[in-house]
Amino acid sequence: MVLKNPVIAASGTFSFGAEYARVYDVSCLGGICTKGLTLHPRRGNPPPRLWETPCGLLNSIGLENPGVETFLREELPRMRDLGTVVIANIWGETPEEYGELAERLSGSGVDAIELNLSCPNVPGIGLLGGSAKGTAWAVRVARAACGEPLWVKLPPEGDVLGAARAAEKEGAEAISAANTFRGLAIDIATGRPVFANTFGGLSGPAIKPLALRLVYELSQAVSIPVIGIGGIASWEDALEFIMAGAHAVQVGTANFIDPLCAPRIIRGLEVFLKERGIETWEGIRGCAH
Repeated sequence: MVLKNPVIAASGTFSFGAEYARVYDVSCLGGICTKGLTLHPRRGNPPPRLWETPCGLLNSIGLENPGVETFLREELPRMRDLGTVVIANIWGETPEEYGELAERLSGSGVDAIELNLSCPNVPGIGLLGGSAKGTAWAVRVARAACGEPLWVKLPPEGDVLGAARAAEKEGAEAISAANTFRGLAIDIATGRPVFANTFGGLSGPAIKPLALRLVYELSQAVSIPVIGIGGIASWEDALEFIMAGAHAVQVGTANFIDPLCAPRIIRGLEVFLKERGIETWEGIRGCAH
């Protein structure tokens, strides 16, 4: 699977791409990850769903989405017209649901499927990626059900290295790392947690050093590509992840701060390569090791 550049819009921060297509030509992106898709429509968590933190953002969206059938019927045809790679992010309440979702999406026109094994703000087993056994179970079922490239999005907590190795062994083509960190905010007026689901997922520049360390370790632990996620807001941030070993990066929270963030990152990376006479990223990927 070849991307035109290493910059991908992260799941949950770019909807299905059409909204940002009104702001700029999103065909410049290396790819777009869809909102997390489930078998059936989800309304998500009650508000509030977002809470700003120093240099970051807590979210408790709760995977609101129209369901996979509506996605296939209404959203995917529009995404295919956007001119870039489409990665379908999926979440299941059981490994069998991951398999069913992967089967429905197989042959549909998506370019890859990203198993979300790490959503921190929904109940159930959405943190399967925190263990090697749980990850292996979900990847095995999904791999048997589809022929598309399979990416596995892991949490930043738990046995992440073991989970990544298990994913590779079961046939995953890439590791996306990492999802948000579980965090808590308390409303001092009420003395209660801000979110109805108590915890939310922390993203943004505050988590970048932690995510970068994880990508550094993962790129040495597995032989499949690692896609870096976490606090990337500039081309310099993206470059650090590539130097740590990432094959691509996903830009998430920064899209809320600056809707033109992703194309700015792409241009910055292109200038970096040109100024140094580097033809491909292979000449610099993992140089920090």
